Amino acid sequence: MKLLLHTIAAVSLLFAVTFVQALEIKSYTPAALSSAQQAGKPVALHFHAKWCPTCRAQEKSFKALQADKDLDMTLLVVDYDTERDLRKQLGVRIQSVVIVYRGSKETARAGGETQPDKLKALLKTAL
Repeated sequence: MKLLLHTIAAVSLLFAVTFVQALEIKSYTPAALSSAQQAGKPVALHFHAKWCPTCRAQEKSFKALQADKDLDMTLLVVDYDTERDLRKQLGVRIQSVVIVYRGSKETARAGGETQPDKLKALLKTAL
């Protein structure tokens, strides 16, 4: 009986944690962006290059923000080197640019910012 109660408690906790909203970080795909925008959800694009030290610092800051329940949104990481058409379409000329949307409406854009509190403020423009 005791084992059953512990199992139920563990499953309940796992279920509750599953529904806690926080910053979700995923690789960019056109379908992921389109889906979020069509649903009117907050989404951000992070133009990231593996060779870029600023991008790596941003990545570290975004990972630190992942557990922040105030950031119920998705961050899509765009490969700066391969997504040339998207960069051209959005006017992105340098890596480390973050563009934030609420649905299809751009709410903010910044390049080179690495401080977690400033990145959080940037993301919150879509909430």
